[in-house]
Amino acid sequence: MQQIEARVMKMADGGFRPAFNAQLAVDTATQLIAGVDLVNIGSDMGQMVPMHEQIEQRYGHTPEHWLADGGYSKLQAIDEVAQRGTQPVMPPPRSKDPSSDPFTPKGTDSANVARWRAFMASEPAKELYKQRAASIECTNAQVRRRGLYRFLVRGGLKARGVLLWHALAHNLMRMRSLNIALQP
Repeated sequence: MQQIEARVMKMADGGFRPAFNAQLAVDTATQLIAGVDLVNIGSDMGQMVPMHEQIEQRYGHTPEHWLADGGYSKLQAIDEVAQRGTQPVMPPPRSKDPSSDPFTPKGTDSANVARWRAFMASEPAKELYKQRAASIECTNAQVRRRGLYRFLVRGGLKARGVLLWHALAHNLMRMRSLNIALQP
């Protein structure tokens, strides 16, 4: 595990402070946290593939669909995740040209990216994407409600430990509410 340190990032309030970017992967059916990562990069754009690899390594298979917000929609990552057998489900990036339809495949798109654009234009994809808000956004809100607004420790190793404790506490609370018993 690589040791990382906080990096100055732009905050939601417009200020700049040292920070980490916590990444969570959540099962949509149970809202259990399945993957955790801590990075010192302010953008989510490059984080989909490493989390997908973590899930594949941890559970031995890849999910059928990968729901993510628009901040993750890097075309190279969409291509990589699709090559591994998972259908990315996220809105396409907006074009600088307002007359360009983001769902129409571009001449530079790979076959996987073209399929993704066509899939995202469909009604089933739009319905599937609605699950993202009910899973990861709800989980983020619950974790924040339990006190994870900022890391009150110094260093990436300690911050990762705090994030893991929050994920564990969240999962135990979800398991209790879902009546999932721990196996001895």
